[in-house]
Amino acid sequence: MTTLHVVLPADVDDAAHPSGGNHYDRRMCDGLAALGWSVREHAVAGAWPHPDAAALDGLLGALGALPDGGLVLVDGLVAVPPAVLLHADRLRVLVLVHLPLGVARPADRDAECALLRRCAVVTTSAWTRAWLLDHYDLCADRVSVVSPGVDRADPAPGTPSGGRLLVVGRVSSAKGHDLLGEALAAVGDLAWRCVCLGALADRSFVAALCGRLAEAGLADRVELRGPRPPGGVRRAYAAADLLVVPSRGETYGMVVTEALAHGVPVLAAAVGGVPEAMGRAPDGRRPGLLVRPGDAAVLGRALRWWLVDARLRAGLRDAASARRTTLTGWPEAATRLADVISHG
Repeated sequence: MTTLHVVLPADVDDAAHPSGGNHYDRRMCDGLAALGWSVREHAVAGAWPHPDAAALDGLLGALGALPDGGLVLVDGLVAVPPAVLLHADRLRVLVLVHLPLGVARPADRDAECALLRRCAVVTTSAWTRAWLLDHYDLCADRVSVVSPGVDRADPAPGTPSGGRLLVVGRVSSAKGHDLLGEALAAVGDLAWRCVCLGALADRSFVAALCGRLAEAGLADRVELRGPRPPGGVRRAYAAADLLVVPSRGETYGMVVTEALAHGVPVLAAAVGGVPEAMGRAPDGRRPGLLVRPGDAAVLGRALRWWLVDARLRAGLRDAASARRTTLTGWPEAATRLADVISHG
C-alpha cells in the first residue's frame, strides 16, 4: 500500500468558508483512499499563503516529522518556499498548484519559481500549467494537469422563461459581483430572479453591492444566501436556468462543470481556465456564452439575449445536456492523480 502524506490548510473542511481548492483537496484525498492509498493528512493552521511565525513553525514541524524519502503532496497555498525547500532533497515533494501565487503578486514569482523548479508540480487546469511554463520556464515533463472532477446529477428541468439565474462563489470583487449588479440593473425591465450562494465575508463589499441593488430597485430580486452545504448547492443547480460566472479571474471554475453536470448552461467571463471547464458538446457547440471579462455592459447584453431569445435558450440547453455526458467524475480524476503521483 502506497503512503501519501498530504499537507493542506487547516480549514479544508470549514463549511462556513467553502472554496474550490478545499473541495478539490478533500475529494482527492478521499478518492485516493478509495483507490487503496494510505493517505495521511497534515492540516496546518495559518493565514496562507503568507503565514505568521507561528504558522510557519507549524508547517516546518509537519514537514520535519515526515520520514526520509516520504511521498508528499503539498497544497500550493501552504507550499511556502523557505519551509518546503529545506526538505526538498529529503522528501519526494509534489506541489499542487490551484492558483500560482505569482499571478496576483509578481513579487512572489522568484521564490515560487525556485520552489517549483525543485519539485514535481500538479496543476488543476491546462491554463495554469501553461502559465507556469510561460512565466517560470519549468521542465514541461515535471508539470502535470489533473483537472477537477464533478458529481453526476440528474438534468435540471429549467423553466420556459429562463429567468432563474444562479451565481456560486464568495461574494467579492474577484468573483465579479459588482459587475453582476450592474449587468442585472441593465435588464431590470425583464422577468428574472437571481440567487447568489457564497460567503459574505467582505462586509464593506457586500454592503456596497446591496446599496447598488437597492438603488436599481432590485433588492427583492437578488438573494444573497451566503454559503450552503453541498446538498443545498446541488438543489440550487437543480432549480436554476442559467449559471452566471462574472469572475475577474479563475484558474478553472469548478462551478462551471457543476452546473453543466445538471445540464444548466453557463454565461461566463472568458478568463483563465473557464473556457477549458466549459468545454464543448460532442458536436463542437459551446454549452453557454463566453463574454469579455470585466465588462458589465457586455455581461448585461448577454443576459438580455438569454432572457429574450427562446431559440438561444433551447440551443444552449441542448448543448449543455450533451456536454453533461462527457464530464469527468471525481473517481476518474482521483485515478488520474494517482497515476501522476506514481510516476512523479
